[in-house]
Amino acid sequence: MLCLLLERPGELLTREEICRELWPDGTFVDYEHGVNSAINRIREALGDTAGNPRFVETLARRGYRFVAPVERMDTGEDAGRRTLEFSSVAVMRQTAVPAEPETEARFRILATPEELPKASHRVVMTLFVLLQIMYLGFYIGALANLAEIEELFSPLPRASEAFVMLIVTASILIPARLFVICATLFHAPGARGKFLKLWPLLLLFDELWALSPFLLLHHINFGLALACMTPLVYSPFAQRSLVLMGACEKAAS
Repeated sequence: MLCLLLERPGELLTREEICRELWPDGTFVDYEHGVNSAINRIREALGDTAGNPRFVETLARRGYRFVAPVERMDTGEDAGRRTLEFSSVAVMRQTAVPAEPETEARFRILATPEELPKASHRVVMTLFVLLQIMYLGFYIGALANLAEIEELFSPLPRASEAFVMLIVTASILIPARLFVICATLFHAPGARGKFLKLWPLLLLFDELWALSPFLLLHHINFGLALACMTPLVYSPFAQRSLVLMGACEKAAS
């Protein structure tokens, strides 16, 4: 996509032209989503925004245009040789994708973007934000009922350490969740990459807070708490999948 834009700097590249170049006739693909995702990735890599473009400008319902100055460096044989090298690398990459080692695919646990279904950006973003609000509710609810939770912890070994850990993690995670919500709702540049870097740490805390239904044992029985805990164990992986599906990105015009 970036090469297509750079070949015609300052000129309109229509969505139809992009589709013809990237997907040959007879290919059935959600090209609208594919083009939108590619443009969002380019902007994220360049630190660009749709509202104030320095590199890629969106022309509503028409296409895109590369607006930054472009200087061509290679001429003659060098250009031909680089084109040949680029074509060879592209062919090697295309043929390498299906040839992924069977053992690597078998033992890979986390989903890749290609393995995830296509979904409406609004639905994906809404589900992601609701999950963040759910965790905020857990943290605030726990801090609002410290006396009850301290009584619940009292029979446990190292009860005081566990109680302090609950307070500290809730206090740290409240601003972290607010940051994720704001970055998602306002489509902050690079939000997708920042969340994926933050995700391993959130995974640790989310699995710990998957036990939060047991903080309500004064109000619910053990079986219900266990049933509520089960989907919370999966929740951090669902959040990662939603981000890869475009939850933190802005839907293209």
